[in-house]
Amino acid sequence: MFPDDLSYTSDHEWVRDPGGADSTVRIGITDYAQGALGDIVYVSLPEVGTDVEAGAACGELESTKSVSDLFSPIKGTVVARNDALDERPELVNSDPYGDGWMIEVRPADRSELDGLLDADAYQAQVEQS
Repeated sequence: MFPDDLSYTSDHEWVRDPGGADSTVRIGITDYAQGALGDIVYVSLPEVGTDVEAGAACGELESTKSVSDLFSPIKGTVVARNDALDERPELVNSDPYGDGWMIEVRPADRSELDGLLDADAYQAQVEQS
């Protein structure tokens, strides 16, 4: 249900880390999260160059049900944002692990990635909630 090549947070964000000392990570919300939110109608993302803190809100997702914060899984600097979501926020619903990605961050400390959940641990958390 949850891709094995990603890491996850307890706040339902995913992180794709291609590896490498200088690589950036891509961040989005999980399929579970988008399903719970319902139809996404608006996405607010931080601008490139914004510093984000681990566990802190860095954006918002507005759905037909509610408004929810996007939390940064790690500390770092935003190096890219998915501008396609400005015009097509529904991509978060239709392809949360692909075209519905949110931001790319250059980690301040790559060791923070080690504290994220793997797919099995995230699945267990979802099943308990």
